[in-house]
Amino acid sequence: MRTRLAVDIGGTFTDLVLETPSGTHSHKLLTSPDAPERAVLEGTEQLLAKAGVSPGAVELVLHGTTLATNALIERKGARTALITTQGFRDSVEIAYEHRFAQYDIYMERPAPLVPRALRLEVPERVAADGEILLPMDEAALDAIAETLKAKQIEAVAICFLHSFTNDAHERRAGEILAAKLPGLSISLSCDVCPEVREYDRASTTIANAYVRPLMDTYLARLQQGLASFGVGAPVLMMMSSGGLCTVEAARLYPVRLVESGPAGGAILARQVAAQNALEKVLAFDMGGTTAKLTLIEKGRFHMARSFEVARAYRFVQGSGLPIRIPVIELVEIGAGGGSIARRDALGRIQVGPDSSGSAPGPACYGLGGEAPTVTDADLLLGRLDPARFAGGRIPLHEDRAAAAMAPLGAEGAVGIAEIVDETMASAARVHAVENGEDTAGRTMIAFGGAAPLHAARLAQKLGIHRVLVPKGAGVGSAFGFLAAPIGFEVVRTRYMRLAALDAAVLDAMFTEMRAEAEAVVRQASPGGALLETRTAFMRYRGQGHEISVTVAPGSTAESLYADFVEAYRGVFGRAIPGLQAEVMTWALSLSEPVPEPEVLAPVPALPAPAPLALRPLTDPADGSTREAAVLPRASLLPGTQVTGPALIVEDETTTVVPAGWVAGINAAGQILLEYTP
Repeated sequence: MRTRLAVDIGGTFTDLVLETPSGTHSHKLLTSPDAPERAVLEGTEQLLAKAGVSPGAVELVLHGTTLATNALIERKGARTALITTQGFRDSVEIAYEHRFAQYDIYMERPAPLVPRALRLEVPERVAADGEILLPMDEAALDAIAETLKAKQIEAVAICFLHSFTNDAHERRAGEILAAKLPGLSISLSCDVCPEVREYDRASTTIANAYVRPLMDTYLARLQQGLASFGVGAPVLMMMSSGGLCTVEAARLYPVRLVESGPAGGAILARQVAAQNALEKVLAFDMGGTTAKLTLIEKGRFHMARSFEVARAYRFVQGSGLPIRIPVIELVEIGAGGGSIARRDALGRIQVGPDSSGSAPGPACYGLGGEAPTVTDADLLLGRLDPARFAGGRIPLHEDRAAAAMAPLGAEGAVGIAEIVDETMASAARVHAVENGEDTAGRTMIAFGGAAPLHAARLAQKLGIHRVLVPKGAGVGSAFGFLAAPIGFEVVRTRYMRLAALDAAVLDAMFTEMRAEAEAVVRQASPGGALLETRTAFMRYRGQGHEISVTVAPGSTAESLYADFVEAYRGVFGRAIPGLQAEVMTWALSLSEPVPEPEVLAPVPALPAPAPLALRPLTDPADGSTREAAVLPRASLLPGTQVTGPALIVEDETTTVVPAGWVAGINAAGQILLEYTP
């Protein structure tokens, strides 16, 4: 086992996990939003000192961050321009040409990241089959370069029509601007998202350009800070697809990091599911700013080719900015420990999506926050032990929480807890239905600083009777980074009718794609076998969207059609007889193989030790308050059975065991909560 450091920057907390040959150590501290690397460096210094490990002993750093996501949501990226084909500068505003809220006259559309005045056009035209219909007017780029310089543009996205079939014009435009404006950050759509669908490709390329200068300077400062501290190990970045890539690749394609933190948590949940031989799982990750929910079926994630960020209209699909990258499919909502509560015009309690973050934080932190938050409600309900929160490093002030809660009335804390749990339950139900699944009967795996506080109540709402809380749940995403494979995915749009599939062309394309993916993977994994997965995105002729079909080695047109029909029937419940199929896009994923963990053996039952203390715990389900035993997690041996109500406390989180639930410790030190009505 190597000495590795995993770091996850969230909107409220920065989590660190140090894995050494002699054991694992974790640490949690407030994020420093003005300079995110400061919390990373301070936390690294504190964690290494606590573990007694020298900085030079760290062999690898694994990192995930919300920096790119927050920059898109808060519109704090670079001053960006778009260069596109003449006549197409408004395509990012026209979008899909439909209303996602058809009857709402006050419907809000997401404003493009690039205003119209900075969307510049070049006379050129490439046909859908790659034929050049109009050569690019290079003289137009001279005038554009002057405009970019005059307007102090920091980043440029270049997205020409049909460049995914012929990228000559985009690459030449990039060369001209790079020569005229050294230091300008340039993102080409043929590199970032070489796929069909103009709006999605442009939106993704713009997002990449928008966050690239920010991520580039941040990663440079982080590497410099680690090196000056004595950590000279290579840094690998977590991607939204669940794989790790090099810092160099992350600097080129920072848009692939947008969901890096949640991806780490999903990987942890998959590992825990395999250890416990669970086939149907709901992964629940709740931190200080957001909550994430993911379905896992027989050890497999639901994967997607695109998702939306910065939804402007009540989190409705279609109201955000589309990002077309490989991503673990999950639902993310503004419900975390720092989510702010208020009464609306009708006097109802509303929670989130805005958060107090790490500065000023919840009122009970005593750092200047005055608005009531979920954490304040949890403290007043007795779910948090003020003396043991964050290992005692962050004292909690019940009087300040009570003062912030006063405007909401006597039932404010219970109301906040019920509202936020019901919000998460509704999101989970919708997410399950959209994937043709149900939540009832699953096992929930809960992690993140706030998830174990709310897991049991959320499970009740979803018809779930088993909840697993992994070891180190409070820093779960960072633990997930340690289990992630090094990998990269390459995508190409190349339209083929299945009846006219050209095997030679297909093999040549996949060979080229593998070389591109391997060039990235081998930077971080110089030797060893690699797992290759080929995917075709297929549809019946005449349809508008595709489904993914795995391309097995030696596939023929006939076998691929049979696989498509089976996959189509699995998604929609039926196939369409007699209709031809076609492939729009191909993907090749290359990664290190990840061994499956061993299934845990059962352990004999043991009685719970004497509690450290008793604390009044209010159950929002019925409003009752009972004395709950406070037990440190470190003192609970495998096999220990704890009957609720109880609080199992650790430095990074607290697991609430309500009345009617029993918590058992399994062979890996994980907490299994079971509902016993």
